Amino acid sequence: MSDFVQSLERGLAVIRAFDADHPEMTLSDVARVTGLTRAAARRFLHTLVDLGYMRTDGRLFALRPKVLELGYSYLSSLGLPDVARPHLENLAAEVHESCSVSILDGKEIVYVARVPTKRIMKVMIEVGTRFPAYAASMGRVMLAAQDDTWLDEFLSTTPLTPMTDRTITDPAELKAELSRVRDQGWCMVDEELDRGLRSIAAPIRNQGKVVAAVNISTHVSRPLDSVHDDLLPPLLATAQAISADLPS
Repeated sequence: MSDFVQSLERGLAVIRAFDADHPEMTLSDVARVTGLTRAAARRFLHTLVDLGYMRTDGRLFALRPKVLELGYSYLSSLGLPDVARPHLENLAAEVHESCSVSILDGKEIVYVARVPTKRIMKVMIEVGTRFPAYAASMGRVMLAAQDDTWLDEFLSTTPLTPMTDRTITDPAELKAELSRVRDQGWCMVDEELDRGLRSIAAPIRNQGKVVAAVNISTHVSRPLDSVHDDLLPPLLATAQAISADLPS
């Protein structure tokens, strides 16, 4: 007898179908994206509406803020957002740039804390936002911390879809870049995730293991010398401070 609950899997698939590109969808849209029948999709959607996780005007469905409760227990137990936020606030005040912390979730990074100062990306970033790990500075820091076996599996199974015309899409080239990141202890990504965006990231460690990453995002108009001389030292100091404050 299997312990797998297929109805739970399908309900979660309905929730995951909604994202920044699809904040509202019809019943037909949800059925198409999830592969469910219209009847099954209708049952899941209306159950989620009745539970307060979704809203509908009779035609379009959308997530409600209550859905954040599903991840709050994990974030609270992690302790990382509460530990990181005051350090991010200090860092943002010092460098006058947006600062964030993320964790690695599968092949993506997930933002768990953020202090924005100005919007420099085309998309809104907030807690819960996800990006492909291979194209983000924080993602590369965390990928670089993985062992070679894990990394080879990641590179062989992950399509390196270009986010911009500068994104590294060759697995061998990315592996070489990750090796360089591992050796130097930090990463810079220059307009690979979004045009006009330059970001640097450093690892956050707990008992020696990389568990998250912190970054500073800036516009490409800031000279590279300034990124290295003015942003990197406080970034590394912040990563060390957050690591020191995490519970063992």
